[in-house]
Order: sequence, then structure tokens, then C-alpha cells
Amino acid sequence: MKRPTIADVARRAGVSKGAVSYALNGQPGVSEATRQRILAIAAEIGFSPSSAARALSGATARAIGLILARPARTLGIEPFFMELISGVEAELSARSYALTLQVVADQSAEIAVYRRWWGERRVDGVLICDLRTDDGRVPVLEELGLPAVVIGGPTGTGGLPSVWSDDAAALVETVEYLYALGHRRIARVGGLPELQHTAIRTQAFTEVCRRLGLAEAITASSDYTGEEGARATRRLLSSRVRPTAMIYDNDVMAIAGLSVAQEMGLAVPADLSIVAWDDSPLCRLVHPPLTALSRDIPAYGAHAARQLLQLIEGAPTGGLEDEAPHLTPRGSTGPAPGNR
Repeated sequence: MKRPTIADVARRAGVSKGAVSYALNGQPGVSEATRQRILAIAAEIGFSPSSAARALSGATARAIGLILARPARTLGIEPFFMELISGVEAELSARSYALTLQVVADQSAEIAVYRRWWGERRVDGVLICDLRTDDGRVPVLEELGLPAVVIGGPTGTGGLPSVWSDDAAALVETVEYLYALGHRRIARVGGLPELQHTAIRTQAFTEVCRRLGLAEAITASSDYTGEEGARATRRLLSSRVRPTAMIYDNDVMAIAGLSVAQEMGLAVPADLSIVAWDDSPLCRLVHPPLTALSRDIPAYGAHAARQLLQLIEGAPTGGLEDEAPHLTPRGSTGPAPGNR
């Protein structure tokens, strides 16, 4: 977990530490070609002159980082992230650590920030969200030696420890519940397909529907926003064979779906049953209140932060399976039409 030093830059460039110092500080003493090569190597390994004093002092930053490669407006409309961050903050504040939060455009920008943070001693470790299939961040973080805990998994995390919950089991429980209510046409509005937890849910949904003989089960991809959730709902409810039950990968899309159903003259749950993932207070404020997959998201964040602090302190840390989401039936689900 060693941060890059001026000696690392010198070794890679094949020059002395003095030459590196000249190049980084814009002083004469090295050729322009050597200066550019040294600057490129320093950027690649995440070393900057401003980090030198902190590196020599050996001081820790007393901060952990969290980067979200999503639109900034996501934080304002997605209850999951606010609840997750509240749990992280609760654990960190008790240990006098700060949370450094940054929103970036894409994964390449996220990796660049990790390199800069680690090279400049801005953070002592990071939490990784939105794990992707074949995630390019994992090998970079392993190479940097930056302490990191993945919120997600359990596969695809390489040698990084993770905190995860069994989404597949929760989705199977939901489909079997709807099947017991007589539903045979079940649809799902999923999240971003490149995210690993979306892929896990999609595979579980496909397999349980196949096992139950639900030939008309379908998953429509979306992006977790209310707008896209509403569009997906409208398409599914306008299809020739309309579903009688729908599962949404978050509560924002489920509430948008409820609005679309009512707009199209469908009664919930008489004509359409709805289940939301992540049971925020929003699910209990609408009418009818939404059946939801509930879990303690602040505790999920706190457990991830605790794992990371243990890792920073040098304690052995492995994967942690957190509490699985459980189904909380409310007024938005009922017997399928014709089964009353």
C-alpha cells in the first residue's frame, strides 16, 4: 500500500531524483524530452510535487473517498445513495474521519481521480460503488495499492474485499410471491445493464421465470430515473400481452410506473401489481403504498466503511455478506386479474 515517491519516478525514468525535481519544478538542468518523459511518468503513477511534504511526514489524510460516475442529479433523486452515504458518514464521524465525495463523468475520469488522490495523500482509502462486469477499476486499484472496499460483488472484485447482499435470492422470493398470487405475466424494469448487480438480478429473474414456466416474462433495461422508468412502463403496458405484475429495480422507477398505470386507467393492484426495490420512505407515501424489497441501507454503508477502516489499519479483511433484502408486502400487490 505504498504511495508513489520521487524515487519511483526517478527509477522508471532512469534518471536521478535531482533530475526529477528539476523537471517537476520547471527548472533548468534537464532536456525538454526528458522533462516531458518525467512528467508523463509522474502523472501515470499519481505523483505530484505537492504530495512531497505529506509523503515525507508520513501523516495520514484521515479521509476516505467515494466517487460516483453518474449524473450529479442522481444524488438528488436517488434515495439509495443518500441513505448509503448517511451510514458511511455515521461510521466515519465516530472515528474522526471525513468523507471526500466526487461526481465524475465516466470510469476513466474516476480512475484518474484515484491516481491523484493516492499520489497526493488526499485519502487513506476508497469505497467503490456500481461494480461493473469486467470492471476496469479493480486492477488499477490493486496496482496502486490504494486500500479499497467494493460495495457489491461477491464476484468480479479481484483481490479487493467487498460488502454485498444476495440480490438473486431476493428476486427469486419476489417472483415466487407474485406467482403464488396467480400472476403468470410478470415484467421487470431493470437498471443499467452493465452494472454487476443488474446482471445478477437479470439472470435470477430469467432462471426463476423459466423454472416456473413463465414464458412471457420480460426485462426492460432503464437507467434508474423516473423518466426512463415511466417510458419503459408505458411500452410494457401498451404491448399486445400486457403484464399483470411488474418489478422495478429501484423505488423511483416504481413510483413513476405507478403514475403511468393510473394515467392509463389501470387500477393498482386490481389490474396491475407493483413491487419496488429498496424500501425508501417514498414507497410508503404514495397510494397505494408500494410492496418493496426492504433492507437497512444506512447499515450497509456503515458496514462498508467499517471494513475499509479495518483495512487501512492493517487488519485482515475479507468479504462480508450483508443482510439480504426481504419482501415487505403492502397495498400495491394482490391476486392476478381473474384470480379473485
